[in-house]
Amino acid sequence: MPFILGYAGAPDGYAPEEATFWWIAILMAVGVVIVVILLLSSLVSMVKSIDRSVVGVRDTLRAIPENTANCALIPITADRVDAVLAEGLTHHLFLTRVLTGSGTPVGKG
Repeated sequence: MPFILGYAGAPDGYAPEEATFWWIAILMAVGVVIVVILLLSSLVSMVKSIDRSVVGVRDTLRAIPENTANCALIPITADRVDAVLAEGLTHHLFLTRVLTGSGTPVGKG
């Protein structure tokens, strides 16, 4: 412990308080260097994570034209689905009337 406090190993001509001051300054500098290393490591880690995320966003944006290439077919498909639904409802109404006997089948009037 005397070495850290500056009482042992101090160069000639320096007071013990001066040696102690310099040891404290050196220890503080080491602490600052360690903190800087930790912060820079954290920054590098975050930059790598952001870089990976940017690649994913870029790939998603490049896929948008392929995903929306057939959007013009949506209204046409909707009209055709409506037509199929109307035909299905017509058949359902006809079969319901025939099976329940509540109506006369078409063509037998």
